[in-house]
Amino acid sequence: MLEKIITLLGEDAGFLMDHNCTCIKKDSLHLPGPDFVDRVMTSTDRNSNVLRNLQSVFNHGRLGGTGYLSILPVDQGIEHSAGASFAPNPIYFDPQNIVQLAVEGQCNAVASTLGVLGAVSRKYAHKIPFIVKINHNELLSYPNAHDQKMFASVEQAFNMGACAVGATIYYGSQKSGRQILDVSQAFERAHELGMFTILWCYLRNDAFKKDGTDYHLSADLSGQANHLGVTIAADIIKQKLPECNGGFTALDFGKTDERVYTELTTDHPIDLTRYQVANCYMGRIGLINSGGASGVDDVKEAVKTAVINKRAGGMGLISGRKAFQKPMGEGVELLNAIQDVYLEQKITIA
Repeated sequence: MLEKIITLLGEDAGFLMDHNCTCIKKDSLHLPGPDFVDRVMTSTDRNSNVLRNLQSVFNHGRLGGTGYLSILPVDQGIEHSAGASFAPNPIYFDPQNIVQLAVEGQCNAVASTLGVLGAVSRKYAHKIPFIVKINHNELLSYPNAHDQKMFASVEQAFNMGACAVGATIYYGSQKSGRQILDVSQAFERAHELGMFTILWCYLRNDAFKKDGTDYHLSADLSGQANHLGVTIAADIIKQKLPECNGGFTALDFGKTDERVYTELTTDHPIDLTRYQVANCYMGRIGLINSGGASGVDDVKEAVKTAVINKRAGGMGLISGRKAFQKPMGEGVELLNAIQDVYLEQKITIA
């Protein structure tokens, strides 16, 4: 399995596999593992039902018992429009095929909209853990705005048999203040009902792009978004992989410290991602990175992202478009390739 992963990484293999992180040391992190709920989460204020549901997801699928997560998320029918998302493979207009892909891909869980999961809940809710995404940014309003709005209630997710709810906050957007309040209240209710929570901690502001650099993907800005996310009691943080740094300084706003760039990070992707992990209470709240858009070499890119996440101290990958925008068999192979990284014991924390 290791040889296959190294072959897929190609010229990036040595760069990623041999890296030693000298900034934030691995000994300071709370790392994923089979005992993560017992070792870390039982110290929190989460009730027993939340812990049970979280453990059930850790125990499910091909990564069951490892402490790592492979989740299939498909909410792009709203977020990106159904046509744009499913035209490459129209079978996914049917919710059953979305859930079936997660089942055949042996994922820990499937995350999707109230409508998608509700359409097949009686057939599948007892076969694979459901995560209901309760808010969305729909693109049919004109002009478009960066505003996540509630499409579902926590109670609807609970009644469906979901083990968790997911939500997005667009930090940096004009409506982020209301989104924070909405999601914080929803997460409080989810915990009361015994469901755990996943927060998509995304940045959205046109001003975050400057001089050809997209600082939405900056480690310092995305790291702070993570820190805001864990503050409202998210149990897992979903974040895009960082591709740059120095957003605070380039945009000349907010507050930062020079040591963030000279002592806590380098320009290596594993170090940048470790800074994201550090902002999740040093790994007490797990970081899962996004698989990103579908492209020309999806398997290689997915495996590369998984290696970076794992070696940085992350908890797994949540990959949607790379998996469902192709024939189901190829989607299953991609999900399994991601899982191979987390199953390979020789790929260790940097």
